[in-house]
Amino acid sequence: MESLSVHWTPHIDRLAREGLKLTQHISAAPLCTPSRAAFMTGRYPIRSGMDLGNGGRIIFWTAASGGLPPNETTFATILQQQGYSTGLIGKWHLGVNCESRDDFCHHPNSHGFNYFYGMPFTLYSGCKPGTRIEFNGPMKPLLSFLTEMIGLGVLTLIALKYSKLLVVNGKFIVFCAIFGILFFITWYTWFQYSQYWNCILMRNHEITEQPMNIERTTFQILKEAHGFIERNKDDPFLLFVSLLHVHTPLITTKKFTGGSKHGTYGDSVEEMDYLVGSVVDYIDEAGLKNNTLIYFTSDHGGHIELAERNTQLGGWNGIYKGGKAVAGWEGGIRVPGIFRWPGVIAPDTVYDEPTSLMDIFPTVVHLGGGELPTDRIIDGRNLMPLLQNPALHSEHEFLFHHCGPHLHAARWHEKESGTVWKVHFITPVFSPEGAGGCYDSKPCPCDGDRVTYHNPPLLFDISTDPSESSPLQLHLKPQYMQAINRIKHAIEEHQRTIIPVPQQLSFMNNLWKPWLQPCCGTFPFCWCDKDINLTLES
Repeated sequence: MESLSVHWTPHIDRLAREGLKLTQHISAAPLCTPSRAAFMTGRYPIRSGMDLGNGGRIIFWTAASGGLPPNETTFATILQQQGYSTGLIGKWHLGVNCESRDDFCHHPNSHGFNYFYGMPFTLYSGCKPGTRIEFNGPMKPLLSFLTEMIGLGVLTLIALKYSKLLVVNGKFIVFCAIFGILFFITWYTWFQYSQYWNCILMRNHEITEQPMNIERTTFQILKEAHGFIERNKDDPFLLFVSLLHVHTPLITTKKFTGGSKHGTYGDSVEEMDYLVGSVVDYIDEAGLKNNTLIYFTSDHGGHIELAERNTQLGGWNGIYKGGKAVAGWEGGIRVPGIFRWPGVIAPDTVYDEPTSLMDIFPTVVHLGGGELPTDRIIDGRNLMPLLQNPALHSEHEFLFHHCGPHLHAARWHEKESGTVWKVHFITPVFSPEGAGGCYDSKPCPCDGDRVTYHNPPLLFDISTDPSESSPLQLHLKPQYMQAINRIKHAIEEHQRTIIPVPQQLSFMNNLWKPWLQPCCGTFPFCWCDKDINLTLES
C-alpha cells in the first residue's frame, strides 16, 4: 500500500496501524484466475492447470467448462469440515459448470463455501453500460480469421465455377455461404450480448440478476457482507469479501464520484477504502474485534495500460515496473498484505521479507484446527509464527514467477545475508520503449517475439533495488554468478515437482458453451432481477 497516501485510504491505513504490513507480499500470478486459484489452494496455479493453456490465461466465459478442478482442496473446504460457517461475497472467477448447466462443479458452493453471493465471473467492460467492450482473449481474433477464411473460400469457389476452371456444385456454394453467415452471426452475437452471458449475480446456485445492475452492485455486496457477519457472529466463521473495486471498468457510485484529487481511479480507491472500513467496523461493533483475524490484499498489480484521454483507469504501481499480466517484474505481482488481530499481532508492525498469497491457505487451515493435505504439494507457508514474532525469517527461500507455461523469473531469499536476489530469464518488450507496460498489445504476452530471452539472465538485489532499475554487472563479483547458479538449481528441483494435469484454460475448455450457460429464464432469453424489491425496501 506504499503508493496510497493517508488521504486516499484512511480505513486501510488504520488497519495497517492496528496490525502488520507485509512490504514484499507476492501473488503467484499476475492475473485474477490463476492468482485466485493459488490463493484458494496454497499451490502454484500451474499445478492445478489454472495457468497453462492455449485458450488464454484467464477464464473468458461464465459458460466455459474450465475452472478450479473438483479435486483441488481450498482452505474454505477444510474450515467447513472443522465446523466453520464459510461465505464468499463478491467475485469468484474460477468457473461454474463442467458438463451441464446445473452441475456447479467449479462453483463456490462446491469448493467449501456454505454461502455465496456475487459474480461467478469477473467485472469487465461489457458489464458497464456505455463502455466500449474490449475482449482480450484469443478467441475473437481467431473466430474473425476463420470467418474471413470461409468468406474467401466461398468467393474462390464462385470464381472457379464461373471461370469453368473447376466443376463446382452450386448448392454446395450456397451451403458454404449460409454456413459462413450463420457462423459469423453466432459468434458475433456471443460477444455483442456478452453482458447477458457473463455479467450476472448469483446467490448460491440461484441467479438473482441477469444482467447485473452495476449501479447498485457495490452496496448489495456490502449489505450481504454485513448480513453474513450478523447471521454468524455467535459461531466460528470464515468470510471472504472479494470486492469488485478497483477492477476495471471502474464502478464508482455517485456518492464517491469526483471527490478525489487523483481522478476517476482515485474515486474508486476511496470508495473501496470506505467499503473495507464498513466491513471492519461491522466486525468491531459486533464485539468480534479481538478474536477475528482480518487480512487485506489484492490478487495482482494494477493494469497500468488502461487509460482514457490521459486519465489513468487501471491503477498505478509506484516504483515497480510492469503491471497486470506481467509475471516477472514486481509491478504485476507485488501486492498489499495487511493483517490485524488485536492481542495476537503487534500493532504498527512492518515485515520486509518475501511472503506469498499462497501462504493464506496453510495459515487459515492452522488457525481453524485443520490439517494440510498430504497427497499433494502445498507451496504456501504458515504465516502465524512470523505474524506473532516479526524477528523470525520467512520460510520461503525461493519463489517462482510463471507466465502461463513459462517461468519468467525467480527470487532467492539468502537468509544468512538477508539479501533477496531476483533473476529474470524472460521479460516482455515494453511499448513504447521504457514505458513500463505494453500499451500496444494490452496486456504483455508471455512468449513469442514480444519478449526478450536473457542469457545470461538479469540479476537484481531487490532488497536494495526494489524497483529493479539497475541489473547487476555479473563480472564484478563472483557471488553474482553463484546466486544465479543457486537459483537455477532451485528451478530445476521445482520443475521436477510439476506433473502434467488437465489444462483448465485450454482452447476447448475456454469456449462459450450454450449448454453450460447459467440462465435465469428459458435459454437464450436470459433475464431477471429478483433483488429489485429487496433493494427498494432497504
